[in-house]
Amino acid sequence: MLKKYTKNTDIKTWFEWLNIKNYSNNKYKNSMLTNHKKIKAWLNTMNIKNYTINQLGSVTVFNSVDISRKNLTVIPVQFHKVYGDFNCSYNSLKSLHGSPQEVSGDFRCWHNGLESLEGSPREVGGDFHCSWNSLTSLHGSPHKVVGHFDCLCNNLESLHGSPREVGGDFNCRDNRLESLHGSPREVGGDFHCSWNSLRRLDGSPHKVGGDFKCRRNSFKTIPNCDTVINGRLFWT
Repeated sequence: MLKKYTKNTDIKTWFEWLNIKNYSNNKYKNSMLTNHKKIKAWLNTMNIKNYTINQLGSVTVFNSVDISRKNLTVIPVQFHKVYGDFNCSYNSLKSLHGSPQEVSGDFRCWHNGLESLEGSPREVGGDFHCSWNSLTSLHGSPHKVVGHFDCLCNNLESLHGSPREVGGDFNCRDNRLESLHGSPREVGGDFHCSWNSLRRLDGSPHKVGGDFKCRRNSFKTIPNCDTVINGRLFWT
């Protein structure tokens, strides 16, 4: 559930979030639309409807937003909240700045050129998909993801910056991981870390609600695992 704010609290929270997300980056800031007429024109071009624009120029949308396959290099408006899914996949984005602060549904940003997740929503009510990018770390990830978290097929060397809690599956297979330090504390579904370069399972989640899958790594014998696993451990 997305939180409801009063007008003054909403503005205060918004400023705090902009500071957290390093909104002071001048190069990005200069690419943002601030004129309300231009913001409306861009939203109409993207076929985005049922929205409001607050006095700071941020946009709340009361249904899903799909700006995938639009040849975007930036998201030129600042979304605040989206009551639905947010899809910015299959573009040429290098940054997620402009993404909403909160998304009640799924957030998809796969198949871009992302090197960082800075600018991501801080809370996602559905799944978070950032696979098939050029990420080397997960810094900037949402604090909490209610559904699945997929970051497979990147260049990840570390899981530091992962959400602390993932309600569904956590999938980090097909990366360059040599350690699981930085993993979420708790994963409600399966934990996938196959096709990496792991020799040990130190740093794995405290608890996994489903299966723990760590096939095709560099284990010579059955790896020690302190994780509480409700399902099974697959390592070969």
